[in-house]
Amino acid sequence: MITFEKTDGPSGSTRSTGSVYEDMAVRYLQKLGWRILERNFRSRSGEIDIIAADGRSIVFVEVKFRKSNSSGTPLEAVSLYKQRRISNTALFYLYYARIPEERPCRFDVIGIDGSERITHIKDAFYACI
Repeated sequence: MITFEKTDGPSGSTRSTGSVYEDMAVRYLQKLGWRILERNFRSRSGEIDIIAADGRSIVFVEVKFRKSNSSGTPLEAVSLYKQRRISNTALFYLYYARIPEERPCRFDVIGIDGSERITHIKDAFYACI
């Protein structure tokens, strides 16, 4: 597990708080050598926090932050409903970006807790359409 320091404190809104932790996740992925393709990609189906290239693989990354685990860990916050929305948005992205069908893809989740510890789960779930 890797810990990063925040560069800006959240201003209180959910969106600005999310941006701070998404920035942390991007820096973490870049340190792994990943190339960031998109951030906050939106479609009618939903939003994907980060789309990146890990070697040949296209990776759709959901970032979750929880100040405490009192209502569950950040990783537990990616419900089946959220997985479906991400899956549908990923399908749209693949079409939109004209990614060939044979290109490997996966869904990862990055959880960041109140101590700013990053937990990265590769292949956290499979497309559920």
